[in-house]
Amino acid sequence: MGCFTSIRLGRAVGRAKTALMRLERGPGSVGLTVSDDGHGFLDGAPPEHQGTLNRRRSGKYASNDRRRPNPAVDVEMAIPLVTRILIADDHSLVRSGLRRVLDKQPDLSVVAEASDGAEAVEKALAEDVDLAILDVSMPRMTGIQAAAELSKRKPEIRLLMLSMYDSEQYLFEALRAGASGYVLKSGADEDIVNAARATMRGESFLYPSAVNTLVRDYVEREVDEPDILTPRELEVLKLIAEAYTSKEIAEQLVISVKTVERHRQNILDKLGLRDRVELTRYAIRRGLIQA
Repeated sequence: MGCFTSIRLGRAVGRAKTALMRLERGPGSVGLTVSDDGHGFLDGAPPEHQGTLNRRRSGKYASNDRRRPNPAVDVEMAIPLVTRILIADDHSLVRSGLRRVLDKQPDLSVVAEASDGAEAVEKALAEDVDLAILDVSMPRMTGIQAAAELSKRKPEIRLLMLSMYDSEQYLFEALRAGASGYVLKSGADEDIVNAARATMRGESFLYPSAVNTLVRDYVEREVDEPDILTPRELEVLKLIAEAYTSKEIAEQLVISVKTVERHRQNILDKLGLRDRVELTRYAIRRGLIQA
């Protein structure tokens, strides 16, 4: 939530009369704090619960949450002065093109590159990275799988997906994995800078037809279908669909061949499928591999 939205909520919902915006410059970042004298969402709330929404960047605290450490604060946000970026794409020309565009900006700097999802996770965890730009379809581990892994292991990293496909499936999988935005390669030269900055501000960036897709899905959706496969089963499924043998999968995932076969049978049973061909079709629909 941005500071101006917070101020509007303070006036409309919290009946605040004044709002204070405080900008503080720290080592390598700028901190923004917004507070007000409203009463929050609870009529007659005591002073310690005043303020509009007090949603921190993690969404951990609410205005009526007694655990919050500073009740007067509405929004706290730290944006690095220079965003350190990792680019992951299996095509070197794409990486060099994005680097050229991003490095021209004074507030953006590409500090690492990766050619597949597994390398992206490794470098993002090992290096000081603020934003990871991940291609959706990459070998070894997809960008979507990498995004999910980073969301779990280093949630402070912002995630932006890049794809040549205007695909609803890829879009939804990317958002579920924790990505804040989705950029098409066809418009990356124009969109990538704005997308990177929006993501670092905690905002979403979607190409126009993706917004329409989300609106339509919200209207038509009744119940979300749960993901019945575990993360490990998804890894095995991707490699099976890429024509790896059980022995090769076992070597890559550092598990036994027997364990691979057990995962394969569990996947077939859960999905109600019969063979590798049907598994491959499912993997394509899920965006694990390209058709």
